[in-house]
Amino acid sequence: MEDWTEKYRPQSLDEVVGNDRAITELRKWANTWKEGKPKKRAVILSGRAGTGKTSSALALARDYNWAVIELNTSDARNATTIKRIATSGSIHETFADDGSFISSRTGGRKLIILDEADNLYEKASGGSNTNVDLSDKGGKKAIVETIKMTNQPIMLIVNDYYGLIKGSGDSLKYSCLLTRFHDPYPSAIYALLKRIVSDEGIVVGQKVLRAIADRCKGDIRSAINDLQSICLANSQISTQSLNVLGYRDREKVIFDALREIFKTKNIQSIRENLSHLDEDPRSVLLWVSENLPAEYRDVNDLVKGYDALSKADLFLGRTKRRQQYGLWAYACDMMYGGVATAKTHEYPNERYAFPTWLRELKQSKTSRDVRESILEKMGNCCHQSKAKGKDFLSSSFMPLMRNNTTFALQMSKQFELSEQELSYLVGKAQAQKLKEILEGETVHTKQFVAESEPAPIKKKEKQEEKIQQSLFDF
Repeated sequence: MEDWTEKYRPQSLDEVVGNDRAITELRKWANTWKEGKPKKRAVILSGRAGTGKTSSALALARDYNWAVIELNTSDARNATTIKRIATSGSIHETFADDGSFISSRTGGRKLIILDEADNLYEKASGGSNTNVDLSDKGGKKAIVETIKMTNQPIMLIVNDYYGLIKGSGDSLKYSCLLTRFHDPYPSAIYALLKRIVSDEGIVVGQKVLRAIADRCKGDIRSAINDLQSICLANSQISTQSLNVLGYRDREKVIFDALREIFKTKNIQSIRENLSHLDEDPRSVLLWVSENLPAEYRDVNDLVKGYDALSKADLFLGRTKRRQQYGLWAYACDMMYGGVATAKTHEYPNERYAFPTWLRELKQSKTSRDVRESILEKMGNCCHQSKAKGKDFLSSSFMPLMRNNTTFALQMSKQFELSEQELSYLVGKAQAQKLKEILEGETVHTKQFVAESEPAPIKKKEKQEEKIQQSLFDF
């Protein structure tokens, strides 16, 4: 049977689920190429896997009738390959599928797509790097050079934007347009799934579709795969049919991993069973660290467990600083096997907790979003980065806002602060008072403007004046 993810891949940007803002930005960028006046010759699509980045890139190419040159992780992406394929393609004209020549002067373009560009690793300065994948050696530098000389549009697709701009990729921050893709709302994914089952002529209950849309965590690809799996495995579709799926709830998957680590001591078995764990090792580290003291009641076991975990943390830190992703294997061995073999007793605990740090981070998301919005407004006004603005915000700006009402009112008008932003800066009670003052000033201003306007001529006087003029004319 045909893969539904390919069968229902968007054929146009209008069919992309969610991320309307990102799609609008892509259209504007493509139009600059159509007009022959691109300010940014490349665009970076950043976001989690399954949010529609690659589909949007291919849909854009179809909308604008652009040919596509695509390099992904299955291709060798070293400097030589990129220069031979991407760089060569970016500076030459293009041909149609039938072999006819299409000039860029008449709108003919090639869209050069480099998927998972954040996985291009560079040689560490000061010595050889034996842990870097040599197939990608020098690729990032070659991409930077390609963008500088390109005559064709380029798209870089990444899951980790900051992984792309590290090291020799720093200049990409200034030469590329950044477009962020966010997780689509479950309601949008539900609507897509509903359309798919309608086109396939399959009856699936709304509860099942909503459950799939909710559990996919914004990953459209996994939602469609789940739907296809459940339709193939069951003649009658119900909520019970969801049991046939390899459930993608990350908490359930990580709970199984924790049981494997805490309940067994066979390193080879642990390595085999967790080799396909689709989870960032840094996230797994937080889960193990959170539940280790609840599992290992013996102090000596706990000390040995945290010792192994600390070594794993060191390897992860070096991986991040040096971009030596080969060290991930050592980190995982210490995190899984090191912690597993640290115990000398069997423990009955079967209940595991979500990492406190991640929970607090999730709970503070709204507050952090408000802070980011304030920093962006301050940065646009003061011409400074968000990093510099954070220190100024906490040390100077917030105290001034709370202790000087006149200053707070002026800044509220200057930055057009919302009620949420005011509450973050001065507290809910004081924000309410400032809002009342601002509303009062607005009403007063409207009254002043109304009183200053000349009184309208009465309708009766207008009619008399018209009659008078008509008599004179007669």
